[in-house]
Amino acid sequence: MKVITVYQYDAFSREPGKGNPAGVVLDGADLSDAEMQEVAYRAGFNETAFVLESDVADLQFRYFTPGHEMNLCGHGTMAAVYACQSHNFLGGKSELTIETKAGILPIHIDGSAITMKQAQPEFMEFAGSREALANAIGLEEAELHGDLPILYGSTGTWTLLVPIKELDSFDKMVPATQDFPQILKELPTASVHPFCLATHDPAAEMHARHFSSAASGTIEDAVTGTASAVMGAYYASFLENKDEQHLHLVVEQGQEMGKDGRVDVHVSRSGDTVDIHITGNAVYVEERKVELL
Repeated sequence: MKVITVYQYDAFSREPGKGNPAGVVLDGADLSDAEMQEVAYRAGFNETAFVLESDVADLQFRYFTPGHEMNLCGHGTMAAVYACQSHNFLGGKSELTIETKAGILPIHIDGSAITMKQAQPEFMEFAGSREALANAIGLEEAELHGDLPILYGSTGTWTLLVPIKELDSFDKMVPATQDFPQILKELPTASVHPFCLATHDPAAEMHARHFSSAASGTIEDAVTGTASAVMGAYYASFLENKDEQHLHLVVEQGQEMGKDGRVDVHVSRSGDTVDIHITGNAVYVEERKVELL
């Protein structure tokens, strides 16, 4: 029998019980792919990050939902970096690289703030039914924003960005996750990320919720780093003067779940290249044991 220690950290918050909980396994090298998937399922977090050695970077991170492996996870990365720092895995480094299935990504640590670069943003057209999409998150089609495009976006993980007119609509949302694959015909395993430009916090530029893909085994992420990153790319592409070279945006998320988190998103343009970085933090909550036969 293997007994695996899973550390819980709440990311994008300095207060336990807020932000987005993630599991972290620091000795992932001893586990097979199937065992990692089983640990993630048994731990029950929306994502669990496994830390491994790397031949091409300082560390390798792998990310599993209870249902499948992800290429990249923002809050899982924040949690794993903070865990590695707390357990003296980093040798005092403030600059490091992590190998992920979305590429090799640089990490910068400044005190408790962790900044991670995202993969280059990509967008894809959504050609499905607006009405069916709205209904699948518990809304009427009229509540979708009429002037902004619904697009799939990725900075490492694909999600469907759904602009919403009013902040009040977010309290009414109830996802019919089982309907997502038939609506998201282009990318049936994508998550759904409704957002709007009205916010609870006047210091934030965007508000969002994040509904998991049907294959993930979870329903909603409290605060999502990769989705916030691609929101920054969307903002720069469709809501901001294209001549602006640098943007700093604050995304709020989790208020409907009582989690209240913040993600700082930094967007830099250089010619046709758009670099996205996100900054957040994490706080230790507890550890739990998972037994594998």
